[in-house]
Amino acid sequence: MRILMGAGGASLLFLSLPVARGAWEAQKADAVMTDLRRGHPLDPGEVRAGISAFDRAIAADATAGRYLDRSELLGGAALMPDLKVSDAERAAWLSRARMDLEKGLADAPARGVDWLRLAALIDVQDGASREMLPPLLLSIEYAALIPQTWAPRLRVILDGWPYLDEPQKERISEYMKQSWRAAEDRRFFARVIRSPVDELIIRYFLRGEPGAQKELTDLIRHKTRH
Repeated sequence: MRILMGAGGASLLFLSLPVARGAWEAQKADAVMTDLRRGHPLDPGEVRAGISAFDRAIAADATAGRYLDRSELLGGAALMPDLKVSDAERAAWLSRARMDLEKGLADAPARGVDWLRLAALIDVQDGASREMLPPLLLSIEYAALIPQTWAPRLRVILDGWPYLDEPQKERISEYMKQSWRAAEDRRFFARVIRSPVDELIIRYFLRGEPGAQKELTDLIRHKTRH
């Protein structure tokens, strides 16, 4: 019996080693991930080292969370205009980020923020298309009221407008009104506007919402003065 118990303990230890190794390697990317999430300037060498740490972590123990974390670093760094890396490296990072998102979300489909990141990546890489609508709508389903998602999601919605059918427009209109009511600071509605068409689309989505049209006008005027 003792022999069997000892063998069982050894088996458990052996099976847990990849998990521990993966966690150890992933921790090496903590500093650069913190800088990325806080919007601090990034060093190309530190970004590459963080990516390599995630590579080793995934090789040791591939989990949905690690794929999604690596995608966040790859995509976030690639979209930082001041980061001094080549266009070819940025493009490679974006492609890897998208593949990681697809792998991670296949096993963790309730990650609304990551569905939004996938929709945004499709928009950045390929331009607006119907392909970005499913992840966009899933991001609304799973993460509608996370304030950090409102501005980037609104930008994706505006880009995807030509591809929305009527039921999707109505669904997004309800979401827009919901986020308008929940937002303590509504200035992002004006900040994302790049053209008169963008303004008209937002006004369409907020139609019927009490006071929204006048307040949006005031927000746009304030934006143009500053």
